[in-house]
Amino acid sequence: MYTMEAVLSAYEERKTKHAKSTKPFAQGVAWIEGKLFPLSEARIPILDQGFLHSDLTYDVPAVWDGRFFRLDDHLDRFAASCEKMRLRNPMDRRTLRATLIDMVARTEIRDAYVELILTRGLKFVREYKTAENNLYLLVMPYIWAMPPQVHTTGSSAIVTRTVRRTPPGAMDPTIKNLQWGDFTRGWLEASDRGAVYSFLPDGDGNITEGGGYNIFVVKDRVLRTPGHGVLEGVTRKTVIELATAKGIRTIMDFVPVDLLYRADELFMCTTAGGVMPVTQLDGEPVGGGQVGPVTREMWEAYWEAHYDPKYSFVIPYSGS
Repeated sequence: MYTMEAVLSAYEERKTKHAKSTKPFAQGVAWIEGKLFPLSEARIPILDQGFLHSDLTYDVPAVWDGRFFRLDDHLDRFAASCEKMRLRNPMDRRTLRATLIDMVARTEIRDAYVELILTRGLKFVREYKTAENNLYLLVMPYIWAMPPQVHTTGSSAIVTRTVRRTPPGAMDPTIKNLQWGDFTRGWLEASDRGAVYSFLPDGDGNITEGGGYNIFVVKDRVLRTPGHGVLEGVTRKTVIELATAKGIRTIMDFVPVDLLYRADELFMCTTAGGVMPVTQLDGEPVGGGQVGPVTREMWEAYWEAHYDPKYSFVIPYSGS
C-alpha cells in the first residue's frame, strides 16, 4: 500500500479531484491581521522588516491525505526560533494551532503546504522590545521540492565549489530563516553545472545542507547526516526515528565531503517532498545510479508514518 508508486498514484488522484473544487479557498488561504484572504489576493505591507531585511523566522508543517503531520513538533521549533530571534508571537499557541487546523479545513485541501511567518514588523528598530511583530499564516496545495515523477528515478546534485554554507557564527542555522544568499548561489552553480540541487560544504571539508533540505549519506546500510551547522529538520528527525525502529544505524556528526563520493546512496529530506533520492553527484552516478534499497525503504516508511496517530491527526473537514 505504501510503495513509492502507490503513494504517488494516490496523491495524483487526490490532486485531480481537488482541482475541480469551486470553494473560495480551494487554491489556498492566508491569515493576515485577523482576516482570511484567498491566497492569490493576500498582500503584506511593503515596510514590513521581514520583506525589507529578512528579519523573521518561519516554519512549514504539512498536511498529507487529510492528516496534519507532526504539527506540534513544528510549533515547538517555531516557538524556539521566535525566542532566539527575540520575536513575540501575538497569537498564543493554542489559538495558533486551532487557527491552522481551521484554515486547512476551510480550503478542503487534503495535501497541503502550511507556512507560519513571524516578522519584526513595520518599524526598523535596534531595540527589539518596542517592536510590534507581525504574524502571517498560509495554506496552499502541497509543494514538492522534487517533482513527484522524479522520486522514482532520483535527481542530480553537486557539491558547490564557489560557495560555502554561511557559518553558524553569522546566522544560527537552527533558526529557520530566509537569509538564503548562500543557498541561492548554490542553486545558480548547480544550474550552471547541469544539475538541479546543491550541497554546501563548510570551511573545514564537511558537508552541511542545501536550500531547505537536510542531507543523508548511506554507506553499508548506515545513515550519516550532518549534526552541526544545519537546520534541525523535523523530516530529518522523522527519518532518524524510522531508521532506528528498523534497526538501521544513524550517525549524526560531521560528514566529510569525501564520503559523499564513496556513498552507496544519497538522499535529501524536507517537509516539501519527504525523502528525495539523489542518483547523480557532480555528473557521476551515485552507487548504481538508481534509487537504492535503503533510500526506497526510508521513503516508503516516511509516507506510511503519515497515517500513524503517533505522528499525525485527522483534519475535521466540513464534509467529514
